[in-house]
Amino acid sequence: MGAGELGCPALAALFKDERDEVVGVVTQPDRPRGRRLQLAACPVKQALVGQTVPVLTPEKVGDPAFVEQLRALRPDAIVVAAYGQFLPRVLLDLPPHGVLNIHPSLLPKYRGAAPVQWTLANGEKETGVSIIALTEKMDAGDILAQGRLPIGAEDNAATLTHKLAWLGAELALRVIEDVRTGTVRRTPQDERLATRAPLLKKEDGRLDWALPAATLHNRIRGFFPWPGNFFEYPCGSGKYVKVLRAALAAGAGVPGTVLQADAQGLVLAAGQGALRLLDVQPEGRTPQPAAAFVNGARLLAGYVAG
Repeated sequence: MGAGELGCPALAALFKDERDEVVGVVTQPDRPRGRRLQLAACPVKQALVGQTVPVLTPEKVGDPAFVEQLRALRPDAIVVAAYGQFLPRVLLDLPPHGVLNIHPSLLPKYRGAAPVQWTLANGEKETGVSIIALTEKMDAGDILAQGRLPIGAEDNAATLTHKLAWLGAELALRVIEDVRTGTVRRTPQDERLATRAPLLKKEDGRLDWALPAATLHNRIRGFFPWPGNFFEYPCGSGKYVKVLRAALAAGAGVPGTVLQADAQGLVLAAGQGALRLLDVQPEGRTPQPAAAFVNGARLLAGYVAG
């Protein structure tokens, strides 16, 4: 069961492993995507091209008709990765060997809908994947396996999710083998160490220049591609510029003040330090180097960003 990129390597590995049979895949229905809002399949469904396995796309997993469809497939175990819906008790109890969840954090840290994003936004230097026995409480099940991964200086949520997806596939196969041989080990999570990674909202991407430059840099990495980071230009206009990539820079001033605007790009003061914008996307336009934006917008030192 899955929808996002996180589950694709595990799905491919399960198809390739001849010791087990994939009896079905549960994923999300096609949704409107892009500027034209055309119906498009999620990454997991796209990865099924060429496969003949049954594919179920329920709007709600608690629907009795879907539960019976899944029961008819008689799964011994269910593997879940970034599926996007809570599983009710009736589904958790359905497979004899339980429901295994691929979670992209070192649980109990970063329980919730956006663990990769908040791991980066909070400036962590290391992350990983936890395979847990899914329960009705969010991300609170026993840990069956865990793998660690250093976070690269240039990683953003997109690149880090890709790395974690492959680590998750490796760990999932290991746990399935342990289940097969009866050697799986369960480690309860320490509730005292639990932290949250709540669902992101569009407004989380608004850059607050009063924050330290290091914090802004981490949020830009963590919130790419969704919800993205942005500031208002011109101030009070209601028009926004997305920041796609940035780096720490030398400088100080009133938060939001442009310290440098030339062929080298755009440097703005933060609450502590300064931030150099490298790639941006003005509203209604394509991504571009910050230097090109400076030229087109005639942006000068001394301007204060909104």
